[in-house]
Amino acid sequence: MIILGIESSCDETGVALYDLDKGLLGHRLHSQIQMHERYGGVVPELASRDHIRRVIPLTEELLAATGIDRSQISAVAFTQGPGLSGALLVGAATATGIAHALNIPLIPIHHMEGHLLSPLLDAEKPNFPFVSLLVSGGHTQLLQVDAIGQYTLLGDTVDDAAGEAFDKSAKLMGLSYPGGPAIAKLALEGKPGRYKLPRPKLHSADLDFSFSGLKTAVLTTIKRDVVMPTDYPDLAAEVQAAIVDVLSAKCLKALEQTGFKTLVVAGGVSANLALREKLLGGAKKLGARVFFPPLALCSDNGAMIAFAAALRVQDAMQKGLDWRTTVAQSALAGFDVKPRWAMNQL
Repeated sequence: MIILGIESSCDETGVALYDLDKGLLGHRLHSQIQMHERYGGVVPELASRDHIRRVIPLTEELLAATGIDRSQISAVAFTQGPGLSGALLVGAATATGIAHALNIPLIPIHHMEGHLLSPLLDAEKPNFPFVSLLVSGGHTQLLQVDAIGQYTLLGDTVDDAAGEAFDKSAKLMGLSYPGGPAIAKLALEGKPGRYKLPRPKLHSADLDFSFSGLKTAVLTTIKRDVVMPTDYPDLAAEVQAAIVDVLSAKCLKALEQTGFKTLVVAGGVSANLALREKLLGGAKKLGARVFFPPLALCSDNGAMIAFAAALRVQDAMQKGLDWRTTVAQSALAGFDVKPRWAMNQL
């Protein structure tokens, strides 16, 4: 059984083919970073229009590269939410059109579930149950993951997410978009500690996050200390250290509270090498292991959507259920998108 996955929630157009027997057959990704960079962030209208231009050519390119004929596709999975409304509609409409033309089912997928499950695509994969840190775009969440579809929210951001803190701090320093990679690169030239930035909610009893105050502290520091561009490497190193310290502390606290020995980290920020190093060291002291997605699959991509759909189908089959009615829906029923779809609504 082969599933075509389509991802279009924000500024990346991704398509992939996943075979339940053979695994990931291939994927294609187009990033809009260069287009949005001049604006310092994603412009929703431009993102939607670019998805329209890219999604069908990418799909045709993928089919040609893998040697898969359209008739071999058994279902089409797409990101139903959360994300930008217009961008989501492009993916949903395309998936519905393909499914209708091929007379095959549609499988709507939660974007964050795709990220959550993406580390299982690696050769060495975690076993259930585990704690998951999702750090992608406007999301920073800790979840207890007991099985496919069984997710309990342990902690959430009360304002800005980690990715937003990176982006906003980078913008204050005149760095390129997206801010995470730009700050990480500049931080290699500096050292944390010269500037003192807060670690919001670092010692709070809960597992929630708060990063809006960090952006304000960066702005205050730049003005108060008259920070010059030549000083930005040290400031970038401190920004990164502040975010990494908070994320790491909350993850380790979640492991201690649940008693689990496995941590899974996914989403764009999971590619940050400083975060990976700190989490690996901290988990080792607790006798726990940490799993990440392959670096190429940390950002939004079609592979995670096709894979999440495959896991949903396999789970239904193992339970003796008909996946066509429990996991999928008919293309004739139309489609909708969920820009603000919470994980606890799955």
